[in-house]
Amino acid sequence: MTENTAQKKKRVLKITTALKKAYPGAKCALSFSNPLELLVATILSAQCTDKRVNLVTPALFKRYRTARDYAGADPGAFAEAIRSAGFYQSKTKSILGAAKEIVNRFGGKVPDRLEDLVTLPGVGRKTANVVLGNAFGVPGLAVDTHMIRVNRRLGLTRHTDAVKIEQDLMALVPRKEWTEYSHLIISHGRNRCFARRPDCPGCEIQKLCPSAGKV
Repeated sequence: MTENTAQKKKRVLKITTALKKAYPGAKCALSFSNPLELLVATILSAQCTDKRVNLVTPALFKRYRTARDYAGADPGAFAEAIRSAGFYQSKTKSILGAAKEIVNRFGGKVPDRLEDLVTLPGVGRKTANVVLGNAFGVPGLAVDTHMIRVNRRLGLTRHTDAVKIEQDLMALVPRKEWTEYSHLIISHGRNRCFARRPDCPGCEIQKLCPSAGKV
């Protein structure tokens, strides 16, 4: 399938329309009530399911309510509290380190600009875009493993690097829909376009996908 940018944009519109019907109300699967909680939950979600993170965070959020609470936390006790989320030592370092930076540089409030968020320990563009899109209403493309796999299969990018994929999608998806597009594609990756044996016969966008039946 050879397309120019204008043709790809039209196909993206059709893909988005179809996925909105398939996954009405698609949203972030992590439970949170403020930007700090979402930041913590998103860091915890690395190499871990959202379901598992949502089991860990209720007790965590009850104990640690502010950035100062995290910044002053005992690393050993904190690591034990998040152990079941995996990679708990590195995640402890990232979360407590990020909290200290938030306290020292941002007055205890999670920054609402991508260029600030990515300076925090453990925060890359994907995590920053999750926080921006879902806690602050700032459009962002959160490129996770589902976004990489599904968009490559859709022929919307040839890259495997998350930042390059984000750049490709920024040129094709209307800015106001970046966050929703991420939710839709991630939902599709979880429900249809599996890494192994994708459900192409049942896929709502198979006619728009150059990889349908070929994976």
